[in-house]
Amino acid sequence: MRALSTLPAGAGELFPWRSQQRRSSLRDEMGSRTALNDSRKRLAALSIAALGVVFGDIGTSPLYAVREAFGAHYGLALTQANVLGVLSLIFWSLVVVISLKYLTLVMRADNHGEGGIMALTALVMPGKLHRGHWRYFAVMLGLFGASLLYGDGMITPAISVLSAVEGLEVAAPRLGPFVVPVTVGILVALFLLQSRGTQRVGGLFGPVTLVWFLSIAALGLAQIVRNPHVLAALNPCQAARFFAANGGTGFWVLGSVFLVVTGGEALYADMGHFGPLPIRVTWFLIVLPALLANYFGQGALLLANPAAVTNPFYLMAPAWATYPLVALATAATIIASQAVISGSFSLTRQAMRLGFLPRMRVVQTSSHEIGQVYIPTINWILMFATVGLVLGFGSSSRLAAAYGVGVTTDMVFTTLLFAVVAWSLWKWPRWLVLLMSAGLLTADLAFWGATIVKIPEGGWFPLVVGAVMLLVMTTWYYGRTLLADALKKDAFPLTRFLRTLAASKKPPLRVPGTAVYLTRNPDVAPPALLANLSYNHALHEHVVIVSVATEEIPRVAGHLRGELRRLELGFTRVVLHYGFMEHPDVPVELYAMEELELDPETTYFVLGREVVLPEGRLGLPRWREQLFAIMQRNALPATAFFELPPERTFEVGHLVRL
Repeated sequence: MRALSTLPAGAGELFPWRSQQRRSSLRDEMGSRTALNDSRKRLAALSIAALGVVFGDIGTSPLYAVREAFGAHYGLALTQANVLGVLSLIFWSLVVVISLKYLTLVMRADNHGEGGIMALTALVMPGKLHRGHWRYFAVMLGLFGASLLYGDGMITPAISVLSAVEGLEVAAPRLGPFVVPVTVGILVALFLLQSRGTQRVGGLFGPVTLVWFLSIAALGLAQIVRNPHVLAALNPCQAARFFAANGGTGFWVLGSVFLVVTGGEALYADMGHFGPLPIRVTWFLIVLPALLANYFGQGALLLANPAAVTNPFYLMAPAWATYPLVALATAATIIASQAVISGSFSLTRQAMRLGFLPRMRVVQTSSHEIGQVYIPTINWILMFATVGLVLGFGSSSRLAAAYGVGVTTDMVFTTLLFAVVAWSLWKWPRWLVLLMSAGLLTADLAFWGATIVKIPEGGWFPLVVGAVMLLVMTTWYYGRTLLADALKKDAFPLTRFLRTLAASKKPPLRVPGTAVYLTRNPDVAPPALLANLSYNHALHEHVVIVSVATEEIPRVAGHLRGELRRLELGFTRVVLHYGFMEHPDVPVELYAMEELELDPETTYFVLGREVVLPEGRLGLPRWREQLFAIMQRNALPATAFFELPPERTFEVGHLVRL
């Protein structure tokens, strides 16, 4: 049987078919191995990158979660039964909420690969919204959930960096007065650096976060080895006994236990950057074991030394390691804050593209990653709010009261929207959807009920932020919808305009060059074109009517971007399709279309700018009409939003009475 592998030279000529078959088999095997190796390397690279972007928020929760669960405000005795009960709640919260809900179920609901509550909302929003329809209520839930994420984007940097810097008090109590100023300085520097983007430092995020998880795992394991009895908390009966023994107090402690799962929405929102597989692999192989080791290590320390409850995370470390640990924790919290801030930028861009926010200046900070953007307006709002939170609350313990209400509400909405998608889009059996929703909502509503009591202590803040953002989003959406309806009443169909132009006994003068008119509706003559013709009695030799359509998918393939149709009299109609995650660059797309043969030196861009005069016709309260008019006036001009060259662009004003 070994003769085939030891044939002498030239023997292959006697069996040419066998030699060719062997060579082909070897090539296929080598190709498969190469592809497998490349796939593994790519998976490893994506998994390390996901550590820094996806798990920064949930990875810094050990800094304060256990400490808050045994805070003086609950009056929970530091007995062995209570420590094991809290650890059991932490373990099963991570398993049920993160492992089961988000990684197993919710991440199935992707909008062409993109995740997040805004992408989930787009799945249940088929076009125009109508009040009273069940989809309207589902979309309102999604919008309010997205609005709450802005509050999260303000609170997370504040509580994360503040809790890390508070380690200075553990190392040297005399440094306590410097905690808040140092925190404010770090946060201001972080926001000032946002305009540079994360492309240059993004490669460091993953390795630094990996060191963080390995370090907190080592700290926890050292304590577990000294007191392995703490592993009894893996038994869910410990959680049941905890509730039975502590009654209402045990339920309210869930408000602090919830802090261990606050990064769940980030897992879902960042799915589009890495895909579900790297996130799942990283969670089960690195993040979950490291978090559990650290939480159980803190529990073991508290069993041995109840006085360590003041700051169990830092007191796990030997004295010589406190300063290095503070530095590492600060780096980890900065990374976590960066991820949340970047998520706020991405959320804003999605809302703009879906028509829920006015146009703002968007800066693409990476030439390779489309998700890396910077929005100055949002950046400064977040900076002032975050610094204000640090100065107003003064410590991470006080700030923890404001943290959780918005996130728990968001998680409830995510479960409800996921159920809507599973039932209406995937056609899952109703009994299965109801059973799944009941199970997930049991955990979500328990956390929500435990955190809702924090509203007077600061939990009102994310709710107020969410309510304001929801008001802004809905006002802009309905205002733009009603504005479009008003413009449609005065619209001149394009086909009729061309027939009138062809039948005119005194046709307008045609001047050399190309005029590109941007309009919302490609089937009507742009108001700017009609105004130009009325004032100047002339048209360019070539006229291109361009409409930009935002699809309810994250991205549109390049070959599907442009839709061109030749019309008569030198007119051409073009529709450019973009996904809600993309930033439109109209000139680049038009110049790339060979059929148009545009010359940048002889091409001019003309667009209309509506000036809204509210007169009580919108059907909204007068103050909301005024709010819409203010947003309309202050929205980024289409010239900048669509990247039109200012020196070759003309705007024609159009008064609209609403």
